[in-house]
Amino acid sequence: MPAACGRANETNDDIGSAAAAMALHTGRHFLQIPGPTNVPDRVLRAMDHPTIDHRGPEFAELGAEVLAGMKRIFQTDGAVVIYPASGTGAWEAALVNTLSPGDKVLMFETGHFATLWMKMATRLGLEAEFVPGDWRRGVDPDLVEQTLREDTAHAVKAVCVVHNETSTGCTSRIGEVRRAIDAAGHPALLLVDTISSLASIDYRHDAWGVDVTVSGSQKGLMLPPGLSFNAVSDKALRASQTARLQRSYWAWDEMQGPNAKGFFPYTPATNLLYGLREALTMLLDEEGLENVFARHDRHAEATRRTVRAWGLEILCREPREYSSALTAVVMPQGHDADAFRKTVLERFDMSLGAGLSKLAGTVFRIGHLGAFNDLMLMGTLAGVEMGLQAAGVPHRSGGVQAAMDYLAGSESAETPRMAAAGE
Repeated sequence: MPAACGRANETNDDIGSAAAAMALHTGRHFLQIPGPTNVPDRVLRAMDHPTIDHRGPEFAELGAEVLAGMKRIFQTDGAVVIYPASGTGAWEAALVNTLSPGDKVLMFETGHFATLWMKMATRLGLEAEFVPGDWRRGVDPDLVEQTLREDTAHAVKAVCVVHNETSTGCTSRIGEVRRAIDAAGHPALLLVDTISSLASIDYRHDAWGVDVTVSGSQKGLMLPPGLSFNAVSDKALRASQTARLQRSYWAWDEMQGPNAKGFFPYTPATNLLYGLREALTMLLDEEGLENVFARHDRHAEATRRTVRAWGLEILCREPREYSSALTAVVMPQGHDADAFRKTVLERFDMSLGAGLSKLAGTVFRIGHLGAFNDLMLMGTLAGVEMGLQAAGVPHRSGGVQAAMDYLAGSESAETPRMAAAGE
């Protein structure tokens, strides 16, 4: 009997050791939320330099270089403004520099972030016409045209669109939205949020006739949070001369003079600009934007094939609007997405994106953007599949194999570009 008790104790000890091992995470954490994304080591090293005089000649070179590089990222010949702020700051800058109190703006309920931008517009004293949506599609260009044709008095001063809705994985077709505005013969400005699409999904500020493009540093640009951007058309600059919403910190005209010489009107985020310069080198000079976009398209397609092989549902219902930055996955009925995400985090040290506001608990989001490659994607999808099994979520096995088969066979093949780019 004592011997048997001893063996039982040894078994319990083994179980305790196994549980402790499960709680102890080695290697790198897998950050697979759709932003902030993984920051490459070389970008971190670039930021790890002494802060320099932001009024000196060395900084002027840095400032000029990153401003010119961001024009290439936005695909514009126009002005680009860089703020020490989150993307929310860039939202506000876009609105207050172009509009006046009481102006009407046309906005679309494509998801959580479109809703937040609408709430900001309302707080700023604008009249937001918020077109309802089901959070499973992007903006309907036909509806844009119809709405603006009915606005014969041209009360709508701006159309505001989220290019890639981070909460849903749906991408709006901006080129088609621009054509819809033109077809309606309407003079409204076009303001576009590219916070989770810039440098991940094809985006063309000038070619698509966008007036203000909003973005941030922590997603496709592969930086920590802390920088935000406005790309500005000549039409938007003219509108800013008569816009009457109060602005000081966000004022474009305060930026233009110093920016022309590589400087800023207030203390910039110098070390983040070091990192931005390194990221621009990686994106523009080494990989090239076309290759960056193709890589994201390819990883997104591999992810969607995996989700379908699991027998799970992709939240986005319109294939032309599939996001190449993230995929939102609908949980089977009766299973909680947050409980599943908790299992994945605790067991496999991987963070997946949560469902936001009305999608809370019903979807999880797989980020596949930024500094990302095939093996990182395979690790991510393997972690999700193991998590589905560990959490008891009904699914078919073999999803990861579907991604492996696609990636192995498509390395040199051209991946069809999503029509969501607006082409």
